[in-house]
Amino acid sequence: MLQTTKDILADLIAFPTVSADSNLDMIAYLASRLEDCGADVHLFTDPSGKKANLFATLGPQKDGGIVLSGHSDVVPVTDQNWTSDPFKMVERDGRLYGRGSCDMKGFIAATIAMAPTLAKAAQDRPLHFAFTYDEEVGCIGATHLAQSLQEIGIRPSVAIIGEPTDMRIIEGHKGCFEYTTRFQGLEGHGSAPELGVNAVEYAARYVSYLLDLKEQLRDMAPPESAFEPPWTTVNVGAVQGGSVHNVIAPKAQVDWEMRPVQKSDADFVKSRLHAYCHEVLLPKMLAVHPDASIETQVVGEVEGLVPTLENEAKQIVSELTGDQHAHLVPFGTEAGIFQGIGMDVVICGPGSIEQAHKADEFVTVTQLERCTEMLSKLSKKQSC
Repeated sequence: MLQTTKDILADLIAFPTVSADSNLDMIAYLASRLEDCGADVHLFTDPSGKKANLFATLGPQKDGGIVLSGHSDVVPVTDQNWTSDPFKMVERDGRLYGRGSCDMKGFIAATIAMAPTLAKAAQDRPLHFAFTYDEEVGCIGATHLAQSLQEIGIRPSVAIIGEPTDMRIIEGHKGCFEYTTRFQGLEGHGSAPELGVNAVEYAARYVSYLLDLKEQLRDMAPPESAFEPPWTTVNVGAVQGGSVHNVIAPKAQVDWEMRPVQKSDADFVKSRLHAYCHEVLLPKMLAVHPDASIETQVVGEVEGLVPTLENEAKQIVSELTGDQHAHLVPFGTEAGIFQGIGMDVVICGPGSIEQAHKADEFVTVTQLERCTEMLSKLSKKQSC
């Protein structure tokens, strides 16, 4: 079974499913493999028709099933110094190299390799496969899938998200809220700044205020917070604007995110920024140029995974892996979306998050083997 998993992983890595591009070829491949096992497969395309979620079911069509979930998209390889073709799997020294090998095509490959065995075992309780698009750019596909499942009345009760955790059980993580804020000013000559509205300057003031809020959030960490760090974090990922030193910049853009520990922190940041823009920055901009503006686009607002006392997903994965401990992580996943529609959820998958998004990304053969063993035990549990 391990060799089959490796072969499928090589196929999946060969699909260059960078978030900016289509994932349809990979989804078609997965759909075909699952249909060969007798799965009932649903595809849900995005508005562009260039991407799709896959949701497949083995076993009876009824509520209470178990979902095995992974995202199909990967991050770009641009400006990364790979020692081999990132979209061709290379095995070396017990490691399987390739973009997406751990994040998170390794888990998907293991589920597909085990699908024939799981199909025989899924007699009384449904087993579902959920493969999404655009996780890396705001969990857009999973949000779409959650809506689709509610519309067609499919109600699983458990989800296992196979993000790379070194096969540790993860029961909680912070939210991930991503934004792009755009500033529209008025172009002019640098020698007459009073006649223009410098979008870059206002973007700089915005970033400065955002960083002040970042420091305030450090003192707002809940006393019981077990996250590391325990407070809500803010990160300014990119600032763009301007062209040359003597032209007043008419446009600027700030890409930023926050990782809320609690919803009230997100509300605090958004309300303070709204007030700062509309009470401080915009009046000054509009006094010079009536068409000046500040607009914030929500790229994605993904709720965190909240630890719960009663969690069937944690119980199942503990039995399968023998690990009785559950942990928290700082990075975000689609888990909170599945929790939000009524499922018990944990994250557990092969590979290390330390390898994700980097050049020469890899998953070890040992980790992949542990994942297939977990799924093999799941099939035995399903048949009991």
